[in-house]
Amino acid sequence: MPLKEGKKTKYIFVSGGVISGIGKGNVAASIGFLLKSAGYRVAPLKFENYLNIDSGTINPIEHGDPFLCEDGTEADMDIGTYEKFLGEDMGRDNFVTMGQIYKAVIDRERRFEYNGEDVEAIPHITDEITARIDKLARLKKADIVIIELGGTAGEYQNIFYYEASRIMTLRNPGDVVHIHVSYVPTPFHLGEPKTKPTQLSVRTLNSLGIQPDFIVARSEKFLDKRRIDRFALFCNMRPDDIISNPDLRTVYEIPSMLHKQELDRKILEKLSLPVKKPKLGDWEKLIEKIIAKKDKKVRIAIVGKYFGTGEYQLRDSYAALFDAINHASWQVGVNVETHWVDAEQVAKEGMEKVVGPVDGIIVPIGWGERGFEGKVKAASYARVKKTPYLGLCYGMQIACVAFARDILGWKDANTTEVDPKSDHPVIDLMPKQKEIMERRAYGGTMRLGKWDAIVKKGTRAWDIYERFNAFLDKKTGLTSERHRHRYEFNNKYTEDFEKAGFVFSARSVAENLVEIIELPESMHPFYFGTQGHPEYKSRPLAPHPIFVAFMEACVKSQS
Repeated sequence: MPLKEGKKTKYIFVSGGVISGIGKGNVAASIGFLLKSAGYRVAPLKFENYLNIDSGTINPIEHGDPFLCEDGTEADMDIGTYEKFLGEDMGRDNFVTMGQIYKAVIDRERRFEYNGEDVEAIPHITDEITARIDKLARLKKADIVIIELGGTAGEYQNIFYYEASRIMTLRNPGDVVHIHVSYVPTPFHLGEPKTKPTQLSVRTLNSLGIQPDFIVARSEKFLDKRRIDRFALFCNMRPDDIISNPDLRTVYEIPSMLHKQELDRKILEKLSLPVKKPKLGDWEKLIEKIIAKKDKKVRIAIVGKYFGTGEYQLRDSYAALFDAINHASWQVGVNVETHWVDAEQVAKEGMEKVVGPVDGIIVPIGWGERGFEGKVKAASYARVKKTPYLGLCYGMQIACVAFARDILGWKDANTTEVDPKSDHPVIDLMPKQKEIMERRAYGGTMRLGKWDAIVKKGTRAWDIYERFNAFLDKKTGLTSERHRHRYEFNNKYTEDFEKAGFVFSARSVAENLVEIIELPESMHPFYFGTQGHPEYKSRPLAPHPIFVAFMEACVKSQS
């Protein structure tokens, strides 16, 4: 049950120390999950450092895969983490960038809403930050708001977030908890965990007027008593408030690991809230599925272009996709071996040489000319070799181009994004998008968020949505997926494709745009593409039906 009328909202700030990518989002989401499972109404909020208004215009290699919400918000990956752990849709009110904060303050100044006052970082920037927190609390009628502060303590970009945290602690005595997630390295040549980096990180917090209530220490193994005692001594804390967060088999074990150390109880006590036992039954069954021994393994090739960062490979560029694959594999009960395939290399050498036999091929998002021809080769290879194929967004469009070239004989078939002069532009811009592109209005102007579609009976798509009870309205075949794209299938070629056996199995309610394509089972065991992004709706307790069906097809292809 939520807090009684008149009770104050409580606040939990989660900051990071030592290095970025330490796992603040997983910790914040895990704490939210535990508190929600105990009956509290929880609202998470992520503050990002960058000056972009949202994540939509950022190269995925720079900051990972932008997470797409139901309301069209293009957000940080941590928003997806919140959805997966809490089983709730997030949106624009759960995600704030420093660019949004600055813009709101400057716009207000231009409208003379400060009545001639000199506008300064403090209090005006910090007031806007705390106003966003209060707004979310009101909208969600939250008992507890969990605020994740982007970046790492000590960066100049996020100092106003920390200042807002200090101000809120001062204004709301007893209602605010600060959790510092920090890294404890174990240098190979020393062989022991070192606490000094976190000590210095906490000292930085202290210099900002913040004393953390808890330290969640990310490390390879559980902290021993010596390390805990050192933290307590040098960080001015009780040993009980030092929480271990070691490497685990899966991030979904984090809630149970924190619960065993009674972090949820300790938080509630510090916030003077009734301590309630969380209900973890379904989550514990999920963990059993994840760690259970599996007899089968499938090999899936992901043909994309956002894998490299310098000389390293970056999983975060396709984070939601990898999560969706994992969710489906646990449901089906198989291990998955994913191969990250550079589409440019496929263009030069071909799928056979680069990858060889696999059980399934996915072509995900990744617009533009770079790697395009390699992706077309991958789609053609999957069709010819009868390998299960899943095209996501651009991957659906790629499948259309490959079919037009290989089956219809239109060798110049293309998307106008790559070749504006093609005589067979099977993928093209809608008129409204052409106007937007001419104005260079790129931010937030794609077809974004939830779009309804009608699925055609007798198709594979219908079977998938029906089998998993995923229709919004089965009578009409109504369903909905999230979108993030500008280009569409060119409807003037519909008849040509259908005569050759191509199936358009779903179209949008608005504008009759192609949403799902497939080949009939007589032509291919599983050849499927969706203009939407089912990967953003997949959750560990509710894998997306399209990914489950694809995974089943991959297993079947081995027999």
